[in-house]
Amino acid sequence: MKKILVAEDEAAIREFVVINLERAGYEVTEADCGEAALQRFDEENGNFDIAILDIMMPGIDGLSVCRELRKRSGSIGIIMLTAKTQEMDKVSGLMLGADDYVTKPFSPSELVARVDALYRRVALAEVRAQNNFQEEIRSGEFVLNLRNRTLLKRGKAIELTQVEFQIMEYFFSNPGAALDRTNILNHVWGEAYFGEEKIVDVNIRRLRMKIEDQPSSPQHIVTVWGLGYKWEA
Repeated sequence: MKKILVAEDEAAIREFVVINLERAGYEVTEADCGEAALQRFDEENGNFDIAILDIMMPGIDGLSVCRELRKRSGSIGIIMLTAKTQEMDKVSGLMLGADDYVTKPFSPSELVARVDALYRRVALAEVRAQNNFQEEIRSGEFVLNLRNRTLLKRGKAIELTQVEFQIMEYFFSNPGAALDRTNILNHVWGEAYFGEEKIVDVNIRRLRMKIEDQPSSPQHIVTVWGLGYKWEA
């Protein structure tokens, strides 16, 4: 069963989310605050594929829950629920390790499409791990391990989120090629993605902070002005 943790303090919205996810075939565990979300996660020994977190919750807010979940699991998919006015919170959530965000109000079809897309990435990583998938892609001083979704730089492991891993796999498969934002978005998030291209830029910034010696002067993930990015080993 595909398992999802939903943390939302507004009962009406939480019920709306739960009903639509259950109709789509997901097993849903509910939490009405951040503290409860972390408790449910621990009670289930982290056995969730995806967490959906409202940013504005009393007590421990969604951003803090995101940070804690990402510390405990590099494999769980995380989607933030945000309001249109929470632009900086969207960026903050992505920088803390969220994979995607959905802006309120949202339609059932949009929510389920975003969850389905993220679940496919999580499931693919799980299949590779279960099958002891050991293929590696090497690029200069970097080694991308396709089984455990880690990036080695000079032999040191760098943990990647689901999205970060897919972006790096795309870069490694197209070394030196200029990849525009639309291509990256379609490859990683899918052609049916409802969101904005800026989610690509935020994830690139997060990746640079992890892999570049000087993130402000990147040598590997290079900006192609007016187009997108390219990978230089």
